[in-house]
Amino acid sequence: MYKTWEDLEKSIINCQKCKLCKQRQNIVFGTGNKEADIMFIGEGPGADEDRLGEPFVGRAGKLMNMAFDVVGIKREEVYIANVVKCRPPGNRNPEDDEANSCLDYLRNQVILVKPKIIVLLGSVALKNILGKEYGITASRGKIIEKKGIIYIPTWHPAALLRDENKKVDFIRDLQKVLNEYKMLRDK
Repeated sequence: MYKTWEDLEKSIINCQKCKLCKQRQNIVFGTGNKEADIMFIGEGPGADEDRLGEPFVGRAGKLMNMAFDVVGIKREEVYIANVVKCRPPGNRNPEDDEANSCLDYLRNQVILVKPKIIVLLGSVALKNILGKEYGITASRGKIIEKKGIIYIPTWHPAALLRDENKKVDFIRDLQKVLNEYKMLRDK
């Protein structure tokens, strides 16, 4: 594990741990406040993210930003990362070997950020962080505490683009995140 952001970021620059490296434009490492109390984890970069090198900047990211505005989350105050740092072809879900190749980078990001709350965006993040036995439909909106961190799974913003009805759940889940954070802060 790396003790500094600089060392961690240097370690990934020329990553060749899995086949996703072959067609990437950019490694999409993470963005935001590196000392955030709230961290968001998605599955992997899409085309816009791969092109720009930043997570959640495409259509799903714009929708997430609008939801942040509705509930009062400032994007620059949270940290945002993905399970995999390179774009899977055709925006498919990362395969297990690809996710496993990146998990040490993500674990190190969590160690350095030290978040109090981690929001798991979608099934891929949920299963790779908390375990394959979890399902997003059953776990969404629930508070799961492990090793001193509160996890709150919710829909991936891309799912909201496919199903408008999920937007209400997503907003409620973000409000729950803020409520949990306020309770922790006020303790």
